[in-house]
Amino acid sequence: MHPMFAAELKQNFKDPYDAFMNHHLQYYGYFKAQGDGLPNAAKHQDPWERHPQYLFKGNFRKRSDLNQDTLQEEKLIWNSCASPSSGLLSQMETTNTWFFKSGSSSFSQDSSLLLETPLFKSNQLLFDEFGEGNPRLREPRNLFAFFSNDGFLQAPRWPIECEVIKENIHHIEWVPPKPEYFYHPTGNEKVPEIVGEGKGTVVYHIESAPPGSYFTSSRVGGKRGLIKQLSVNLQGPEDDTLLFESRFESGNLQKAVRVNTYDYELTLRTDLYTNKHTQWFYFRVQNTRKEITYRFTIVNLLKPKSLYTIGMKPLLYSEVDARTQNMGWRRAGDEIKYYRKAAEEGQPTFYCLTWTVRFPHDQDTCYFAHFYPYTYTDLQYYLLTVTNNPIQSQFCKLRTLCRSLAGNTVYLLTITNPSKTLEMAAAKKAVILSARVHPGESNGSWMMKGFLDFILGDSPDAHLLRDLFIFKVVPMLNPDGVIVGNYRCSLAGRDLNRHYKTILKDSFPCIWYTRNMIKRVLEEREVLLYCDFHGHSRKNNIFLYGCNSTSRKQWLHERVFPLMLSKNAPDKFSFRSCNFKVHKCKEGTGRVVMWRMGILNSYTMESTFGGSTLGKKRDTHFNTEDLKSLGYHVCDTLLDFCDPDRTKFQQCLTELKDEIFKKFSELGQQMDLDGNWSDISLSDIESSTSGSDSSLSDGPPIHLLDMTEKLEMKKKQKKKKKPLETKKQRNELHQKHRAIQESKLADDSQEKTEFTAMLKKPPGFLKGPEARVKNENSKFNESKKPGFKIPEPRKKGPTSTHEVTSVAYPWKEKMGRYQNCLLTKQDINHHQLALVTSVPPERSKTPVAIKQYSPPGFLQLSQEGCEKQAALRNLIQQGRCAGFQKSRRCPCCWTKLSL
Repeated sequence: MHPMFAAELKQNFKDPYDAFMNHHLQYYGYFKAQGDGLPNAAKHQDPWERHPQYLFKGNFRKRSDLNQDTLQEEKLIWNSCASPSSGLLSQMETTNTWFFKSGSSSFSQDSSLLLETPLFKSNQLLFDEFGEGNPRLREPRNLFAFFSNDGFLQAPRWPIECEVIKENIHHIEWVPPKPEYFYHPTGNEKVPEIVGEGKGTVVYHIESAPPGSYFTSSRVGGKRGLIKQLSVNLQGPEDDTLLFESRFESGNLQKAVRVNTYDYELTLRTDLYTNKHTQWFYFRVQNTRKEITYRFTIVNLLKPKSLYTIGMKPLLYSEVDARTQNMGWRRAGDEIKYYRKAAEEGQPTFYCLTWTVRFPHDQDTCYFAHFYPYTYTDLQYYLLTVTNNPIQSQFCKLRTLCRSLAGNTVYLLTITNPSKTLEMAAAKKAVILSARVHPGESNGSWMMKGFLDFILGDSPDAHLLRDLFIFKVVPMLNPDGVIVGNYRCSLAGRDLNRHYKTILKDSFPCIWYTRNMIKRVLEEREVLLYCDFHGHSRKNNIFLYGCNSTSRKQWLHERVFPLMLSKNAPDKFSFRSCNFKVHKCKEGTGRVVMWRMGILNSYTMESTFGGSTLGKKRDTHFNTEDLKSLGYHVCDTLLDFCDPDRTKFQQCLTELKDEIFKKFSELGQQMDLDGNWSDISLSDIESSTSGSDSSLSDGPPIHLLDMTEKLEMKKKQKKKKKPLETKKQRNELHQKHRAIQESKLADDSQEKTEFTAMLKKPPGFLKGPEARVKNENSKFNESKKPGFKIPEPRKKGPTSTHEVTSVAYPWKEKMGRYQNCLLTKQDINHHQLALVTSVPPERSKTPVAIKQYSPPGFLQLSQEGCEKQAALRNLIQQGRCAGFQKSRRCPCCWTKLSL
């Protein structure tokens, strides 16, 4: 042992910094002084993260559910020192922690004591188990090496509205030995009448999120408190009522109604915090009976078209068969019918899916699903095997891209071989792949798993790809939606694949950080390929959606990769189903946003929920092995696409030109193959995308929806001018406005002439102080400033200006307290035209310019007589007529003047 650490053990000396921080955290209630042997990162975890029942065991695929051992937290050591490179293996036994040193058959307990010393915890330098060797800096915690810290996984976090059962659901992987063919409708399928709760018995019902609610917080285990027993209580062994359950990861079933002895009507839960998107289902049934035909009918599907109409079957899983025969998911069901439900007046249109099935065993636990489930926990266990693999962990680095709304980790994998020189590292191009932005499209995860299995393998092609490229992989973009069993949306209640242009980082963190990561990669190197894995609910086979390039040099180049992929996987991939239009409603999707950022080969990989209509696999369902093989074919096609020998590339390009020429010939149009290709539009010969319309799920998140609705209401309240339809109407309107302006200018010129003549006459009723002020101001006339033009106050239409003179007077007060008094009078006896300037007797040394306005000619008095003429003269003499312009009333009789 290193002498420094030996002395530390003897003296039991605590590091001053750690002692200070522990005391500080204990004072505020964040530290209980129970984990001196823990690393700092483990001591500051949340209570739910430290609780044993929320920690998964690190032993892969032994989901003995949650760890219920009474192992104390003080015995959990930091395993990063036991990395494969240092040759250490950790093993926990009872209350002691042992380390095994390679090359020796004995365990050393001193090493565990070494790691538990406070000084070792606070030191950033790492040594080997004997304190010797070259020291190295400790890797940042909680940034990467997630599963090497203590060998445990973080349990999923649920919204606090969701009840979650404590059982862990796990299914084995199994490939059917024989092809599973489509169901062929006979035309005699029964269409059951939907009776609902009125004539049936509710045997299962969970509460959905209240209308108008939105995500607020989350926790491990979901809703607090005891889990309710939602299924009916069996009356005895003869009771054959099925017991339903869906409160587990990725489960989706809201209600089950028993309408007959063996007939059940099922209602799916919409995406959380929305009232739309019912497609994905995944639930459990218990208390089954063998050799009895059951009928299940889902009554609230929303899509008018479905693969169930052309032979797709649901999936069935039997726990008895999995335990006894090692059988997994299989296609099952007869009398499958997808039809429109009779809509009531004022109610939305729903579609129904009905099928019959016979369970293989009595008292069995079975599961039904829309497609092969792949949960967030499945992903974490897969990543655990990668990080624990001593070879794969050398070229695959795991990072945290961000945290989702619920606080679940969004993982980012960087896969590449170490480069020998900096020049070779800088020359590498990037390939970016992602999946599960739509949580109900689990086929995307199976394709991603196949890709990762190949690229992390030991084949020569995998080595070559890691030498040539840097792979950035986001295996699950929407973990929250996957956990709660959504089909399309996140916990923000919106389709994330319509918000890649968002600036709302807090509402859409997964998308915002993904786009930001790709921006940084583009600044460093060229991105050769971007592909987002999806599932499709209305078309068979696998195909790509791309973006049509208008560049003459690169025109048709975006179609070469899909064509090569169709040649490498002719039984699964259909180039005929590919489409390269950029619709307006797709501007916010990943492929379009990345294409506009400069990635030419930007695609959405669509895999059917059904099966293939091509080659040897015609009319058969896809299984998990078929989907994983697509991951291998993507890697194989990537090598063909980047082959230095451009023969394959040019051959595919020529084939594309010939195919387009053939299509134009069928349409009866002429096309010059040697002409300018950028002038040729393929919009007329492209087929429709038949994609999902998520415009209803577009827009701001749910919690900001009220604010946007209020803003839209304000915009609607503003009056909009009616647009002029013809040029004749515009000319007539301009002539009308011109005539009005000319008439107003004529009236203003006449008033100006009369007013100028009146100014030359001294007012007959001005006596006293005002006359003296006029005489005193005469000496300023010699040095008066040039005149200026000002518009008449509050007069609509074209402004008429008058040349007036500014006179400077010394004032004691600010000018804002004094104003000109303009009085319009119709005759000498009452309201004679006059311009009166009120000036206080006291004067200051500071001269202030006063602007004199011409009397407005549009004011008219409503009365001819006035009994307060004497009071008016007194007000004028006292200089108290300043309120005239503000009140718009006659200062003598206070009659309101009409404009």
